[in-house]
Amino acid sequence: MDSDNDNDFLDNVDSGNVSSGDDGDDDFAMEVDMPSSTERQLDTDDHLYKVLTTDEIVQYQREIIDEVNRVLKLSTPITRILLNQFKWDKEKLLEKYFDGIDDNTEEFFKCAHVINPFNKPAESVQQKTTRSQCEECEICFSLLPPDSMTGLECGHRFCLNCWREYLTTKIVTEGLGQKISCAAHGCDILVDDVTVTNLVPDARVKVKYQQLITNSFVECNQLLRWCPSVDCTYAVKVPYAESRRVDCKCGHVFCFACGENWHDPVQCRWLKKWIKKCDDDSETSNWIAANTKECPRCSVTIEKDGGCNHMVCKNQNCKHDFCWVCLGSWEPHGSSWYNCNRYDEDEAKAARDAQEKLRSSLARYLHYYNRYMNHMQSMKLENKLYSSVKQKMEEMQQHNMSWIEVQFLKKAVDILCQCRQTLMYTYVFAYYLKKNNQSMIFEDNQKDLESATEKLSEYLERDITSENLADIKQKVQDKYRYCEKRCTVLLNHVHEGYEKDWWDYTE
Repeated sequence: MDSDNDNDFLDNVDSGNVSSGDDGDDDFAMEVDMPSSTERQLDTDDHLYKVLTTDEIVQYQREIIDEVNRVLKLSTPITRILLNQFKWDKEKLLEKYFDGIDDNTEEFFKCAHVINPFNKPAESVQQKTTRSQCEECEICFSLLPPDSMTGLECGHRFCLNCWREYLTTKIVTEGLGQKISCAAHGCDILVDDVTVTNLVPDARVKVKYQQLITNSFVECNQLLRWCPSVDCTYAVKVPYAESRRVDCKCGHVFCFACGENWHDPVQCRWLKKWIKKCDDDSETSNWIAANTKECPRCSVTIEKDGGCNHMVCKNQNCKHDFCWVCLGSWEPHGSSWYNCNRYDEDEAKAARDAQEKLRSSLARYLHYYNRYMNHMQSMKLENKLYSSVKQKMEEMQQHNMSWIEVQFLKKAVDILCQCRQTLMYTYVFAYYLKKNNQSMIFEDNQKDLESATEKLSEYLERDITSENLADIKQKVQDKYRYCEKRCTVLLNHVHEGYEKDWWDYTE
C-alpha cells in the first residue's frame, strides 16, 4: 500500500508512557567529600552510554533508517522491515544485501518477507478490468467498489473493515507489531507500519501498536536495553554490548549485559547459575536433608513414600536394589545368613562416604547462600536509613551546624549500601571459585571489607546527639573512607584476576 509520507509513522510515534523527569531527591543533590575512585571511573565512562527517552529512541531509530536508506535507496517501510529482520544491525544488513544483489536478489527479499521492489508483479489485464468493477472480499465475501478495497504489494486485497478488524486483533489480542503478515491464508508478506497506521482508526490501538514497535526495536537491538526498574520508560544505548554498570536517570543501577542489579565482582554467567540454583534449592534444601537418602550406587536422591524398605533406584542407568535402612544390597536380605541388623563396616563406610559427600555439598551451598541472603537483607534495611539520616541531618542543623557539615551522613549511607551490595555478590563469586593462593587473598579482602562494613553500620545506627556529634562524625568519616578503600582493593584484585586468568571455577 502506498503512502504520501513514509516517515509519518516515526513522526507520530509515542510509547504511550510518560517519562519521569524527576532525577532524585534534591535534598541530597550536593556532596562535600571527594568522589570515590568508582564514581570517578563512572564520570569518565558516562560518555560511553546514554540514557534515552522514548522520543529519543524513535529519533535513534529514524537515524538508522535514514543512514541505511542513503545507501540502499529503498522506501522507508521496506528498509524498516529489513533492519528488523537483521536485528537493527545495519552493517550486517548492508553486507547481506550486496551479497544478495550479486547472487539472488529475489531470495534476499523473500527471506525478509517483503516483495522485491525491483521486480514487482505486473498487473494483468483481467485485474485492471476487475478494478473498474465491484470486487469480492475474500474474507467477508462482500461485493464492494474498488475504493472500499485495499491490499499489499503481494496483490491480496480485502475490504477496509476486514483489514481493520484483522489488524486490531493482531495488535491488541496477539500483541504483534513488526511481525503482522498479510491476511491472506499462506501469505507471509509483512504489513508495514505505515499501512497499519493508515488503516487502523482507533487511537488507542495505534498507541498500542506504536508501543510494540518501539519495544521490538529496543529488545532486538543489541546496543539498547530497557531499564528493568518498575514503571521506568528509559532505555540505555551503548556503543558495544558488554557487561558494564549503567546508572539510569530513574536512579536504578543495573548491568547492561544481563539486566540484573549491578553485580560486580561476579560475572553474568555465574550470577545466572546462582539465581537458578537458589530458585531450585533454597526452599527445599532443608527438607531434602531431613527426608531423603541417596542411592548407594549412583547417588541419586530418593524419597521413601511407602512402608516397604526394599528400594529400587529409578535412575534408568542404575536400577539398583537396596535396603532403605542399611543401604546395603537387597539381594541377600532374604537369606537366612544375612542380618540387616548386623553392622557391616565396609558397606557402612561406603554409604557414609556417599552420604557425606552430598551433605558436605549442601552444607557448602548453605554457607554461601546464608551469607548472601544476610547481606541482601541488611542492604534492604540500610536503604531505609536514608529517611532517618535525613531527619538526623535536619536535627544537626538545628544545633548550629551548616547544611554542608552534615552531608557526611548521607555519604556514609551511600558507601554502606554500596559495600553491602558488593559483599552480597562476593559470596556468589566465592561459591563457584576453586581454592588457590589468589582465592585466599580474595577471602582476606572480603573479610576486611565485611568487618569494616559492620562497624560502619553500627556507627550509623547509634543515636546521634549534639553532645556526641563531634566524636561520631569523625568516626563515621574515618570508617566510610576505610570501607571505600577496602571495597576498591577487593574489586581491583578480582578484576586483575580476570585479566591475568587467576580464577578457576567449579560447576
